[in-house]
Amino acid sequence: MRGFLASSIGVATAAALALPLALSTPAQAESVPADPAGSTQSLPLVPLAPSGTRIPGVPGMSAAPDPAETRGLAAREVKTFSLVGLVWDDASTPLVGSVQVRTRAVGTRQWSHWQDLDTHNGEHAADPDATERGTGRVRGSTAPLWVGASDAVEVRVQAETGTSRSASRLPSGMRIELVDPGTAAPVAVLDGKNGTGGATTRPAQRPADDPDDEGGSDDDKGDTAAQTGMTMEMAEASSANLPHAPLGALEIPALNKADSTADAVFASDGELTAAAAPYIGPRPKIVTRRGWGADESLRETGFVYTSTVKAAFVHHTASGNNYACKDAPAVLRSLYRYHVVSSGWRDFGYNFAVDKCGTVYEGRAGGVAKPVLGAHTMGFNADSMGIAVIGTYTSTAPPAQAVDAVARLTAWKLGIFGADPRAKTTLKSGGGNRYPKGSNVKLNVISGHRDGFATECPGRLLYNQLPPTRTSSAKLQGR
Repeated sequence: MRGFLASSIGVATAAALALPLALSTPAQAESVPADPAGSTQSLPLVPLAPSGTRIPGVPGMSAAPDPAETRGLAAREVKTFSLVGLVWDDASTPLVGSVQVRTRAVGTRQWSHWQDLDTHNGEHAADPDATERGTGRVRGSTAPLWVGASDAVEVRVQAETGTSRSASRLPSGMRIELVDPGTAAPVAVLDGKNGTGGATTRPAQRPADDPDDEGGSDDDKGDTAAQTGMTMEMAEASSANLPHAPLGALEIPALNKADSTADAVFASDGELTAAAAPYIGPRPKIVTRRGWGADESLRETGFVYTSTVKAAFVHHTASGNNYACKDAPAVLRSLYRYHVVSSGWRDFGYNFAVDKCGTVYEGRAGGVAKPVLGAHTMGFNADSMGIAVIGTYTSTAPPAQAVDAVARLTAWKLGIFGADPRAKTTLKSGGGNRYPKGSNVKLNVISGHRDGFATECPGRLLYNQLPPTRTSSAKLQGR
């Protein structure tokens, strides 16, 4: 993704930030507590005069005869949120311009400086002809930005100035999305080998109310879900990881290379043999969707698969680096809600996520060892997987732990499908701005998003780590 933003939008000075700011709600109002289940506030933007052409002393009045279109929101208090993004009606309409937000932190009540939202986010999406893209729910969107717990916001969006009329128009239906990730309540998880004797308590999604068991059911999944306090949607997502982890597991344990190969052979129902699949790397520990607290009622039910996994595309989320590793599950819940509720996708876009400390998380539902069709690299979602490193790595170097986790994850997952991380493979383009639809494109088995689409993603400094990642991944496979 490109971090391009027009310089014509002024940056607030330290003195301005220190001044009291009049809010559209009473300044002494109490912050509204976060919803335990998470929530999204969607606020429409209104016309503003461009900052460089406002008449002094007359708010909203412009002295320029034909200024670039500008919209935004005056500073206002809102319910608590932690992630912010901008959406608009038509996903095929680009936002040619700049988006800036400033937020007020809960607790300190200090306002941030103006922060940029990455407007080049459309390439993180389903392929042009995919069913997911034709639902009528998909919207245009910026990359989201993690700001931490906040209770007030100000927004300004300015079209890029140019000679043509179209260059100074913004997309219709722009709304600022304020996402609260909710809180994770502890749940008891049954140990798959030792029954209740091995139960552990870990943070996870708030469990649903116990269903009424009267009358019984022949549906084993439904019975088990009721016994573990899971909803049917939670049981559906969890069961996709059998036999790698028991139903309701918060994580899929790490395995050594020999056990990883045996596990993959067992799970393949005879499609793999140990002799035919000697290059499967050790499986890393993977935090499941239940482990990071995914609200399974948000996504569409069922799963969509592609034929195989021939390549892995590495991304950054472009959501900023201002998060602690302990907050990564909350960041994921926010990204997930933004993808589904705000952007209109069927589920979380990426197949896996990796935080700055190197923890690997299950992404789109359907089973970590299966070829789940994602929405991460427009034109090349088929026969591939998407791995998002949480953060922005254009000018910040990715932590070594995160890079190592990408190598470990690709060594295992690509190994299941017989792919050599050092090799090249051929994928058919589903359409994009770099390769025409239907063209056969030779790509590295481990590629960056920019290899399949004209974008800055995964950021220059993360992209530079891909050559050594290919070597490390192959060594973990035993090549």
